[in-house]
Amino acid sequence: MIDPRGMKVFLAVCRANSISGGARLLNISQPSVSSAIALLEKAVGAVLFARTHQGIVLTKEGEVLHRRAQALDQLLSDAAEELRLTRSGVAGPLRIGGTPGALVSLLPDAVERLGARIGRLDLRVVERPDHDLTQMLRSGEIELAFVTTALGEVPDDIEEMTFSQDPFALVVGRQNDYLPASLSLRDITGMGWVLPEAQGAFRRQIDALFVASDIAAPQDVIRCDSLLTTKAIVRGGARVTILPMKVASAELSIGVLRAITIREATFPRSIGVRRLAGARMSLVGQGLLDALAHRDSLWRS
Repeated sequence: MIDPRGMKVFLAVCRANSISGGARLLNISQPSVSSAIALLEKAVGAVLFARTHQGIVLTKEGEVLHRRAQALDQLLSDAAEELRLTRSGVAGPLRIGGTPGALVSLLPDAVERLGARIGRLDLRVVERPDHDLTQMLRSGEIELAFVTTALGEVPDDIEEMTFSQDPFALVVGRQNDYLPASLSLRDITGMGWVLPEAQGAFRRQIDALFVASDIAAPQDVIRCDSLLTTKAIVRGGARVTILPMKVASAELSIGVLRAITIREATFPRSIGVRRLAGARMSLVGQGLLDALAHRDSLWRS
């Protein structure tokens, strides 16, 4: 059986990148740390790391245990925080992450429904690229990741759920009122653009639209991962962008931006949530999933 105290020592060594550094973090002797690591390695039946002049290098078994140690540390931290919040009549904490577009498309309505069911809530949201979110799920830093779904294979330890579809459109400001309601990307190759920089699912789908149009990616382009900044640039000038409709819904509703149908946008953009497969959901996390799916929640007023 793995001793949780040994996991704490192992995590400290990983964070400090050395046995001596882990001892300083925990304020215990270096021999005590070495002894705890030896007992942990005996319990798991594997060497967890090698020592080098630059610090420690985790083995494959060490990498697996490191993720579990991070998750355990986060679990204990969340338990203390949940007790504190419960005494104040607040549900949580729930930590989630996501890509900007997926969060904007799904989270506001779901949070409104969840809040109506459970009342006071401690929800913490971070924006990250796709490749960071999976590691954050594995380490326990977040419980749910809001992402573009149905793109390629999902890792075996990750469960993916699709909740909505949000079609892409060409989004323009008032300086482009002359453009028709529907067009091909081939018709506007010479225009200035604002497009995403990060190499994530959102970027791949937009790149696929240019491939479907049989044209090269634009040259006159501002690469920007901030949705707020992208919409502001398009709203105030002649540049255009490609966005999911829900992402631009507020500006579209008041007429400062306009959506134009892209003829090549024949594939749907699916959005949803990823979580660690088999992980026990917190009550608030399950409540948020229920709100996304418009199901009755476990919570009752």
